Amino acid sequence: MEGMPGKQQPNRSGERERDRKGSCSSQSQHSRSLAPPVSSEEEDDPPSAFSPAMGAQEELRYLSGLGNTFSSEAVPGSLPVGQNSPLVCPRGLYAEQLSGTSFTTPRAQNLRTWLYRIKPSVTHEPFHPRPAHARLVGEFDRSTTAATPTQLRWRPPEVPLDPPLDFIDGLYTVCGAGSSFLRHGYAIHMYAANRSMDGCAFCNADGDFLIVPQQGRLLITTECGKMLVSPGEIVVIPQGFRFAIDLPDGPSRGYVSEIFGTHFQLPDLGPIGANGLASPRDFLSPTAWFEQVHRPGYTIVHKYGGELFTATQDFSPFNVVAWHGNYVPYKYDLSRFCPFNTVLFDHGDPSVNTVLTAPTDKAGVALLDFVIFPPRWLVAENTFRPPYYHRNCMSEFMGLIYGIYEAKADGFLPGGASLHSCMTPHGPDTKTYEATISRADANEPFRLSGTLAFMFESSLIPRVCRWALDSPCRDLDYYQCWIGLKSHFSHDNGATASEPAASP
Repeated sequence: MEGMPGKQQPNRSGERERDRKGSCSSQSQHSRSLAPPVSSEEEDDPPSAFSPAMGAQEELRYLSGLGNTFSSEAVPGSLPVGQNSPLVCPRGLYAEQLSGTSFTTPRAQNLRTWLYRIKPSVTHEPFHPRPAHARLVGEFDRSTTAATPTQLRWRPPEVPLDPPLDFIDGLYTVCGAGSSFLRHGYAIHMYAANRSMDGCAFCNADGDFLIVPQQGRLLITTECGKMLVSPGEIVVIPQGFRFAIDLPDGPSRGYVSEIFGTHFQLPDLGPIGANGLASPRDFLSPTAWFEQVHRPGYTIVHKYGGELFTATQDFSPFNVVAWHGNYVPYKYDLSRFCPFNTVLFDHGDPSVNTVLTAPTDKAGVALLDFVIFPPRWLVAENTFRPPYYHRNCMSEFMGLIYGIYEAKADGFLPGGASLHSCMTPHGPDTKTYEATISRADANEPFRLSGTLAFMFESSLIPRVCRWALDSPCRDLDYYQCWIGLKSHFSHDNGATASEPAASP
């Protein structure tokens, strides 16, 4: 696939990694963008606890575990002992709580973190509407989006070098359902960025972001510290955190899901038992990092009800010297996922590949599941091993990080996307079906490798943004991939003289 980036292997060091100076040379030359067209300002490694300067070989350190209550200090002795909000905090810091759930949410689900910062986040000028970002949607109704049951597919967007676009300006909505104001629903976005965020931070008051980079690493600074996220990894930025994204490899693109009114969690394992799928210990959260610099005109971009607002202040929001709590950003290396699969016959349901889920009040029904299709062994006997043909009460948005997806031999490219909505038929294309049923070695074990696809699956029916429907990246011939499927029916197939075929 000419012009596509090669697979970038995420760092597997566990609790630390290095951010090295340098740039990736590959960028997409496929087709025009769904979105506003994606260059970058190269950023050095994260600073030490005492210096805002960044060193080229500085180590990033992480805290291991999902759902844990952590404590982290960039300067020893910065956390208060035995209480959250003393009269005077150690080292003259301000105590500020960030609540991810209501105060009275049951303790097992209650999420909050205490931040100890040089200046509180309230120290800013009033918010003002930002010039309209026409391609961000938070209310999915007839005025903003369209309904269509048609199978949709998009080619990868280009990542242009001009005009300058940071993560905020390069973010655009593809589809979604519900309302950010009503605190129920989701949005699926894509991004194409060509420069680092400079002099500004982003805060999403509407919900959690789950970001899936497909091309180019993201160096993300949050109020809890820094994370380096590579293609093949994901990162979750919970609702309300301020963050900035730098592009150490230059132009970058990827996918984003946003959920309103709930948070991501690990799925229950049921009869699988205590182990398998995504292990909590493989989720990594940042350690405290801060900068103490005068930043006149620093801008906070606040996403609220699907609209953007800005406020200015004279200091960096990344001035948290210490923190403790269980409401934190985190990343996950998808190569650590332990997949389960059928070992005798039939193709298992894709739910067995769920990494994270955002549940609804109805048991077993998700507002949004994040599901992956990673490298794995296929061993089922006398079985059509690719995904089966399907009509689903859930809606499925798919993306491809690298390689070839097992159900689509052609047309579904890394950086591209597809959408199969509620009860819309979908499944393997003609080429995949014919090649699979004609294989002489169909019963031989086969290792599926060199591929990583994913799915955002929701119980809510998505409405699609009009610019996505009208995009030059849209594959208007997508339906043709199934038109070639022919009938293989034989009236007496498998019948014998003593066992006549049943009457039609």
